[in-house]
Amino acid sequence: MLPTLEQIQSARSTIAGTAIRTPLVRFNEDGPAEIYLKLENLQPIGAFKIRGAANAIARIPREELSKGVITASAGNMAQGVAWCARDLGIPCTVISPDTAPAAKISAVERLGGKVIKAPFEDWWRAFEQRAYPGVEGRFIHAFDDLDVMAGNGTIGLEIIEDLPDVDAVVVPFGGGGLACGIAAAIKAVKPACRCYAAEVDTAAPLVRAMEAGKPQTVPYQTSFVDGIGSKTVFPQMLERALQLLEASLVTTLDEIASAIRILVQRNRIVAEGAGACGVAAARAGRAGTGKVVCIVSGGNIDAAKLAAILTA
Repeated sequence: MLPTLEQIQSARSTIAGTAIRTPLVRFNEDGPAEIYLKLENLQPIGAFKIRGAANAIARIPREELSKGVITASAGNMAQGVAWCARDLGIPCTVISPDTAPAAKISAVERLGGKVIKAPFEDWWRAFEQRAYPGVEGRFIHAFDDLDVMAGNGTIGLEIIEDLPDVDAVVVPFGGGGLACGIAAAIKAVKPACRCYAAEVDTAAPLVRAMEAGKPQTVPYQTSFVDGIGSKTVFPQMLERALQLLEASLVTTLDEIASAIRILVQRNRIVAEGAGACGVAAARAGRAGTGKVVCIVSGGNIDAAKLAAILTA
């Protein structure tokens, strides 16, 4: 199933008091396309995840939240869920991979969330089982959830309203909830608009899965691009991606680092690795020509990592 236009429009009303309508600005660099930036790094938690988290939690009856909420996340969804849990005055537990960046973990803890670090395999199993041993609470899935995707899809509605003649949209692909949510909205309103996923070549399971028509297991290398990438794709997310996305555009770490630098230098925008991935693909011409919108999905990058990239 995909989120419907009606569900996405409803989500927009639901999250209006929590997530902000982010600006769409022109990228200050000439290139193969006329690139625009959708600045989700300006959300209260520094990432788009607050949209899906707010919509999903708002649709759960309050009595079902008495034991709190639990999510599995490398950082940004954790912050979104923790932010909403704090507003509701309920406990929040986050299962995090032991490679998660310190900046994101600290942000979750500042919001009152309890973080449990786990090996990558145990963390991924929490996504599959929608639970974690010994932890109570309502599980909020970071991507494989229609309400989460509908919340993410509100970004697509804003893009079409702000740039009606958009030709293509490039969305970072982690679990697929952002890409599929945005594409579901855009295809419902403007079917001719091309929708692409963006992956980093050190962890790019979607491109292989789309080629094979079924999930594939790929090598996974940790890097400063910590908000996207995994070893495989959920079958149900691949099914959605095949319906909605033209292709996955794969970029290198060097291309993403270059995009981070140019975003700071030309637009004064701080993007984390995942947030700059789509920009890297569009700068290289992989999204084609015309008016291309890149989703700057987040700006939660460790200061030391950012400094190293800017001075490289």
